[in-house]
Amino acid sequence: MPRKSFLLTIGFCCLLSLQPVRGIAAATASDSTTAPLNKQRLLLLGSGFTAGYTALLLSLNNAWYQDQERIGFHFFNDNRQWKQMDKAGHFWGAFHQSRAGIDLLRWAGVPDKKAIIYGGLVGIALQTPIEIFDGYQADYGASVGDAIANTVGSAAVVAQELAWREVRFMPKYSFHTTRYAGERPYVLGSSLGEQALKDYNGQTYWLSVNVGDFLKEESRYPKWLSIAVGYGGEGMVYNDEELNQVRGFDARRQYYLSPDLNLMHFKGRNKVVNTALYVLSIVKIPAPALEYNRRDGFRLHPLYF
Repeated sequence: MPRKSFLLTIGFCCLLSLQPVRGIAAATASDSTTAPLNKQRLLLLGSGFTAGYTALLLSLNNAWYQDQERIGFHFFNDNRQWKQMDKAGHFWGAFHQSRAGIDLLRWAGVPDKKAIIYGGLVGIALQTPIEIFDGYQADYGASVGDAIANTVGSAAVVAQELAWREVRFMPKYSFHTTRYAGERPYVLGSSLGEQALKDYNGQTYWLSVNVGDFLKEESRYPKWLSIAVGYGGEGMVYNDEELNQVRGFDARRQYYLSPDLNLMHFKGRNKVVNTALYVLSIVKIPAPALEYNRRDGFRLHPLYF
């Protein structure tokens, strides 16, 4: 379930912000190849991760599963539900969890290739317990599709780090409120915070391409300007597509093209600002966007959230 994945990702980012800011905002491949392993930092990182992750899982378990019926472990195929928006959410969450894991291991002085490989497993390690919890719920179960999306998300950041020692394709998230949440507030959210987690109609997942990273240094292309392609959905009130249609809702996919900011380009000497840019880089800034969907064709949004 991407709603829990989203909570886990945001919680993990909050934990990261408590670490020394150099760990998440300024660690680079050159840092880890020239600096020796810092055992104190590694111990701090390991103990902090263990304690924080345990607290997050306990909180998630109490908040999400406490009042739900539990049965024997089983699988549930949800691959056709919600126009696969949930799978996009799992990809996004695992990517950024692994991305942070890699940079934190670099901060601790772990050799770069090991930092990439071991840090790249963080997304899978964080997400797998969610699937195990889900596997015991009567209303749903463990999802193989979710597990695949988690793995692909972590692999995507590992592949980029191994190829370029940096992220050039950055998954991002954006949200706007919709009228659909009022149709089923228990499922899609009754407050703004709940809707940001639950209402797939208002969520958009982006892949922001840092074009400048592919050009020569002497190029005049603004390195801060990225191009983002987005994926969303609308008209999804019920997870079952046939029931959704019977109730009068037309579920459809949406595709977007929009300019974006490469926030990591603006890193400087201020460590607090660098950390803020690092955390904010998981979301897309509002900007004009061109949308296409099968019902309305092309639509231009002067400012899309």
